[in-house]
Amino acid sequence: MNQDMSIVHLVLNASVVVQLVMLLLVLVSVASWAAIFRKLYALKRVKNLNEGFEREFWSGTTLKELFDVAIRKTAGSGPMERIFASGMREYLKLRERRIGDAGTLMDGARRAMRASFQREMDVIEMNLSFLASVGSVSPYVGLFGTVWGIMHAFTGLASLQQVTLATVAPGIAEALVATAIGLFAAIPAVVAYNNFARDIDRIAIRLETFIEEFSNILQRNVNVPPPPAPAHGQTHG
Repeated sequence: MNQDMSIVHLVLNASVVVQLVMLLLVLVSVASWAAIFRKLYALKRVKNLNEGFEREFWSGTTLKELFDVAIRKTAGSGPMERIFASGMREYLKLRERRIGDAGTLMDGARRAMRASFQREMDVIEMNLSFLASVGSVSPYVGLFGTVWGIMHAFTGLASLQQVTLATVAPGIAEALVATAIGLFAAIPAVVAYNNFARDIDRIAIRLETFIEEFSNILQRNVNVPPPPAPAHGQTHG
C-alpha cells in the first residue's frame, strides 16, 4: 500500500491532463529557480559596483578623473557610475557650448541622469514580473489539475457497484499532487519576489540620493567660469 501511494506511483498513474499540468508546473518551477539565482547574483553585483564607485566618488578624486575612467569602461561599471557619466557628459556638453545659465545646466544634467536612472531600473527589475506571475498563477494551475483529476476519478468510480475509501483515495491523492506541485512552484517565487522588491527599492533610493547629491555638487560648480577646452580639474565642490 505504501508503494502504491508513493508520489512517483501517483504521478505515473494520474490522468494525461493532470500529468501535463504537473509537467508544466515542474518546468515553471525550474525556470523560477533559475531566475531567482540569476537575480541574486545580479543584485549582489549591482550593490558591490555601486558601493565601490561611491567610495571612489567621495575619496576626493576629481569629477574629471572619475568621468574619464567611466567613459573608458566598456564593461564592469555599475548603475551609479553610468548615471554619473550620463549627468557629467550632458553637463560638460552644455559648458562647452558656453552656456552659463545655471537653470539650463542643471536641468540638462538632471534630465540625463533621470533617463539613465530609468534605464538602469528597467534592467534591475528584469524577471521580477515573471516571479510575480509564477507566484500568483501556479496555485491555480495546480488547482485546475486537482479538479480535473478528481472529476476523472469520480467518473471512473461511476461504473463500480461498491465504492470504498480504498477505491476513492488513490484517484483523489493523484489529483492533490498537482496542487502540491503548484504550491511548491509558487511559494519560493513569492518569497523571492518580496525580497527582491525590497532590495530593489533600497537600490533605487540609493541611486536617487546620489543623483541629488551629485546635482548639488554640480550646482556649486555652475558659477565657475568654463575653460576654453573640455573641462579640466572639476572637483567635488
